[in-house]
Amino acid sequence: MADHLLEHVRPHLDRDQQERIAYIRAPRWIGHHVALDGHRRLAELLERPSSLRTQGLMLVGPFANGKTMIAERFAVEHLRTSPEQKVWIVQTREGTGLGHFYASVLQALRAPGGEIPDLRRKAEQLDHLLSSLKPRVLIFDEFHNALRGRARDVEAVFAFLRRIGRQYDISPVLIGEVAVCDYINATSEMASRFELVAVPRWQYGENYLMLLDSLEAALPLAKSSDLSNEPLARRIFGLSEGLIGEIVTIVTKAAVAAIRSGTERISKASIDELRYVPISKRRNSALRQSLL
Repeated sequence: MADHLLEHVRPHLDRDQQERIAYIRAPRWIGHHVALDGHRRLAELLERPSSLRTQGLMLVGPFANGKTMIAERFAVEHLRTSPEQKVWIVQTREGTGLGHFYASVLQALRAPGGEIPDLRRKAEQLDHLLSSLKPRVLIFDEFHNALRGRARDVEAVFAFLRRIGRQYDISPVLIGEVAVCDYINATSEMASRFELVAVPRWQYGENYLMLLDSLEAALPLAKSSDLSNEPLARRIFGLSEGLIGEIVTIVTKAAVAAIRSGTERISKASIDELRYVPISKRRNSALRQSLL
């Protein structure tokens, strides 16, 4: 019996090794409390009444902590249930100024001409697309990329965000590191337009232990690993430094190793055998030093 697994995961135990490993490595949605709250807040933007001064959201937190997955999952679910695409995700380009920013949006809207150097032509093309496509929510991933230029460049981007709300009834969603929150809250005018959805590092506690239990139930290993057991849970937490992306990576690597070794379970010893180096220590890791 595989009572530790979710019902839909149990049939995967009968598949061959490579299929099981591929299943374990596949991206998976983890509906933890912060992610579900983020989805609720995004849904409210879609359901809001029309406005000349639209509200937006900031999804802010450290790297490797699931911010992009929250947004992508929401956008995919919207596409599955809506006859019209009202949510678009923009990958904010590195580089400063409106030219780079406009190019990011044009690329997201699948428009040619993003590389046109003429800023006025880009603006005209973008206005035409926003008018015809009528997006309701524009999500700007890695928005901190747009904040690295001169103050006037940043203000031009902010002016664009204000304008699309007034002119096209679009709610902007900004995803990024804490710098996004700092820049938005630097002026009361911008701070009044954006609410914060914090995606902080995980703390060791009940929610974290529930996360480990959810992960274990989703990975087709024949034996129970009891990931939320204190010593094992502490070891994973220490290596991950509270980042959900790192937690999932560590558990995934350990699950793959358990299949290949035939042990069919994750233990503290098997985690140690991974020789996993936390992100904060990679700069001075022994492997890095050996490259000098």
